[in-house]
Amino acid sequence: MPAVHMSTSLRVFWRVHRTFMRLTGGRFGKVGPMDALLLTTKGRKTGERRDVALNYIRDGDSHVVVASYAGEDRDPAWWRNLRANPEAEIRVGGRRVRVRAREAQGSERERLWARLVENDPAYAEYQQRTTRRLPVVVLEPVA
Repeated sequence: MPAVHMSTSLRVFWRVHRTFMRLTGGRFGKVGPMDALLLTTKGRKTGERRDVALNYIRDGDSHVVVASYAGEDRDPAWWRNLRANPEAEIRVGGRRVRVRAREAQGSERERLWARLVENDPAYAEYQQRTTRRLPVVVLEPVA
């Protein structure tokens, strides 16, 4: 799938996809070559629940996402929310899973980044568009 640019039509697509994921409980969700999940965070300013549909890969029991924001020079709101409160929930495959988010570092990040780019080369282009290092976020299940 080609790397997209931030636009009004992209934002509309994200809203529609998020609604679809909510309605299906995360049972169906795929954008381009990757599967998608619905991440629910707590708003860092409002404390309200915020949903976003994200592409992911699996790494053991964890789900791995990228805070790419289509290569924009700022972090997406969902990542800023997770940095303030790493406890969240995902809906994927019809299941709800409580997770704790953390940013992958060092060799783990490099390994996961290589897998993400292999699954969707658009991530490499997003990284080239920005001076920030795109966060690779590991969503680990919690009991």
